[in-house]
Amino acid sequence: MSAAADPAARPPAPLMAVAGICKRFGSVKVADDLTFDLGRGEVLGILGPNGAGKTTLFNLISGDVAADAGRILLEGQDITRLPPHRRCRAGIGRTYQIALPFAGLTVFENLLVGSLSGARCSRAQAHDECVDLLRRCGLASKSNRLAGSLTLLDRKRLELARALATQPRVLLLDEIAGGLTDPEAQQLVEIVAAIRAQGIGILWIEHVVHALLSVATRLLVLNAGEKLAEGDPATVMRSAEVSRAYLGVEA
Repeated sequence: MSAAADPAARPPAPLMAVAGICKRFGSVKVADDLTFDLGRGEVLGILGPNGAGKTTLFNLISGDVAADAGRILLEGQDITRLPPHRRCRAGIGRTYQIALPFAGLTVFENLLVGSLSGARCSRAQAHDECVDLLRRCGLASKSNRLAGSLTLLDRKRLELARALATQPRVLLLDEIAGGLTDPEAQQLVEIVAAIRAQGIGILWIEHVVHALLSVATRLLVLNAGEKLAEGDPATVMRSAEVSRAYLGVEA
């Protein structure tokens, strides 16, 4: 049997594949034939100037916005037309730019909501999973605090932990390091690196570029809804075209 015919010799299917996704709001294209994939344990960084379509891309993947054309496949399953709650249960977890926990619930209760409704665990399983997440995300000592009383860093930790409580296969991080000091951002970077080591695929939008580059395995740069560049982080960041679009300067 030739190597081409040997199934074992074929490259593994991507964890998630986005194929030809398009979206317009009126006459404005916010996603223009976007195509890329994400592997297991990969961190794909998403860069681009404000208005490039980065958050819209996340909304299209999570189901908060319906695509006009194209497909989104999760381990070969077409999830393009699924509502957000079914995508969550299929394995799409997400954080948001502005962390909005259930302020009147405790930190632990916030995680239980994610585990019971997103991952649909039993109460006993959810309890054990959430205790472990509190430890991994540095929130164990604050489990009984009301979420509305947390500092910005701990709100970001909770936003991340709550997404993980749904047991995602793909995790969408939307500016998780935004507003933090460098030492605080580094703490989150270490958590993200540990998540990657578990085989979860991560898409990460981030303007704190040095934090993103410390863990990203590839970069995807968007501009006006189009793919401007994709590939090795060092190569992409050296691109004159990327510098003009993202930084507004010549390389």
